[in-house]
Amino acid sequence: MNKSICENETTPEAIRDYQHYTYAIIYTVILVPGLISNVLALWVFHAYVKETKKAVIFMINLAIADLLQVLSLPWRIYYYLNKSWPFGHPLCMFCFYLKYVNMYASIYFLACISVRRCQLIFYPLHYNATKRWRDRSWCAVGWFIVCIGCLPFPLLRKNSSGERICFSELPMVSLSMASGVTLVSIAEITGFLLPIGVVLTCTWLTAASLREKNCILQDAGEKRKALKMVLSCACVFLICFMPYHITFPLDFLAKSNTNVSCTFKNAILRSHPITLCLASFNSCLDPVMYYFTTDEFKRRLSRPELPESFHLHRRISSMTTEATALQSEQKE
Repeated sequence: MNKSICENETTPEAIRDYQHYTYAIIYTVILVPGLISNVLALWVFHAYVKETKKAVIFMINLAIADLLQVLSLPWRIYYYLNKSWPFGHPLCMFCFYLKYVNMYASIYFLACISVRRCQLIFYPLHYNATKRWRDRSWCAVGWFIVCIGCLPFPLLRKNSSGERICFSELPMVSLSMASGVTLVSIAEITGFLLPIGVVLTCTWLTAASLREKNCILQDAGEKRKALKMVLSCACVFLICFMPYHITFPLDFLAKSNTNVSCTFKNAILRSHPITLCLASFNSCLDPVMYYFTTDEFKRRLSRPELPESFHLHRRISSMTTEATALQSEQKE
C-alpha cells in the first residue's frame, strides 16, 4: 500500500531520470580537471619530489587512486546519458567495484598522510629515507584490505539478463534486515568512522603541539605546515566523504521493505546521488591540497621551474640520442 502511494507521488522513472541527469552532469564536470590534475601530480611526485619524509609515498598512492576513479568516469557518463549499458556485465561490475575501491583507498591514504605528518612532528629523527619500505608496506596492506573489503558491493548485485542496466540499478540479492544492517554498520565504522577519528586526532595533536612553550621558530614553521596538511585531509573528509556516509545507511533504509514515509524516501533517493558525486569530487580536491600544503609541489609548478624542468628533459633526451648514435658509429 505504501509502495503504491509513493509511486503515485514520484514515479520510479522520474527518480531514475533525475539520478541519471545528476550523475552525468557532475561526473562530466569532475572528469577533465580530475584527469589533468592527477596526471600532473604523479608527474611532479615521480620526477621531482625526492623528499620521502613528508608522506610523499602515500600521496603518490592517493593520486593513483584518484586517477583510477577518474578513468572510470567516462563509462559511467556514457551509461547515464544513453540509459543503456552495451559493454557486458563483467565490465559493469568492474567499473562498479572500482568506484568503491578508489573511494575507500582515498580515505585510507588520507588517514595515512595525517598519521605520517603527525609522527614527523613528535618523532622528527625516527623516520628516515631508509625506512621508506614501511610506507610502501602500509600502502600494499591498504590496497589489499580495501580490495577485499569492497567485494560485497559487486557480489551483492545480480545480473539482470535481458536488460541493459548497470551500477546501483542492478537488483540486489536477497538479504535479511539483520544481514543488511550488519554490512552497512561494518562499512560505516571501518570505512569512515575509524579513519575520520584518526584524522581528527592527528589534527588535534598537531594543533596542541604548536602551543608548547619550548617550541622554537623553526619547529613552529614545520608544525604549521603539518597542521595545514592534516587540516586539509580533515576538510576533504568532511566535504567529500561525510555526506555520503550519512546518506548511505539512509539509502539502504529507503530501498528496503521497511515502512518509511514517502517524503523521507524521495528525499533520500534524490540526495544520495549528490553525496555519491561529492565522494568522487575528492579527485579534484586532493591535487589542490598537494599544491597548498606541499612546498616542493608548489615550487615545481611555479613558472621559473616548469620551463627549466622541460629544458632539462630535452637535454637529457638529446644527450641519450647522441650517445646512442655515437655507439652505433663506433660499431660500424
